[in-house]
Amino acid sequence: MRVLLVDDHPLMRVGVAHLVREEWPDAIVDEAATIAAALERIAAARPDLVVLDLSLPDSSGLEGASRVLRVLHNVPLLVLSLNAEAAYAARLMQMGAAGYLPKDRAAEELRSALRRLYEGGRYVTASMADHLLGLLSGKAPQTLPHEQLSAQEHRVMLLIAEGRAPAYIAEVMHLSVKTVGSYRARIFEKAGWKNNTELTKYCVQHGLTAL
Repeated sequence: MRVLLVDDHPLMRVGVAHLVREEWPDAIVDEAATIAAALERIAAARPDLVVLDLSLPDSSGLEGASRVLRVLHNVPLLVLSLNAEAAYAARLMQMGAAGYLPKDRAAEELRSALRRLYEGGRYVTASMADHLLGLLSGKAPQTLPHEQLSAQEHRVMLLIAEGRAPAYIAEVMHLSVKTVGSYRARIFEKAGWKNNTELTKYCVQHGLTAL
């Protein structure tokens, strides 16, 4: 059993590692403080589980998760983050993450989440499960602009909110600059924003920016 913890706070890594070893006493726990270091660890020794924070020195928001997911190849990823759950969980699950857990619920639920993922399941909190079921059944209200965006449009929106230039967004998302421009135009049309300032203000107000 090998678990990779990706978090830039040493105390958080110590706490998570302790919970992992309580569940699996013989577990090997690898650690990384950046996405770059995490990718190196994954290449050197394939983990059975990965626990990832969304806000790291070399990545924030969905981009770090996207980079890790590209190399995991069916290894379950649990995102453990301070970010607003409703803003990120559904998108991350669409991208391929196996679970999402707010850090303030880690002490109570982390062991259950890791056990569920290791057994091949997926994990979200009870409140998030209700939200996702509502979306699937069509009963959840779709009133917020960002909830109308596709997964790719959502990623572009967050990168714009971070102040990233179109060329940077194109590079990290493996798109052309023209395609990024098309996504931006669709985002503004769906949300009714007139400029990047309005987009960024909205993301901050709704807890969509990485913490």
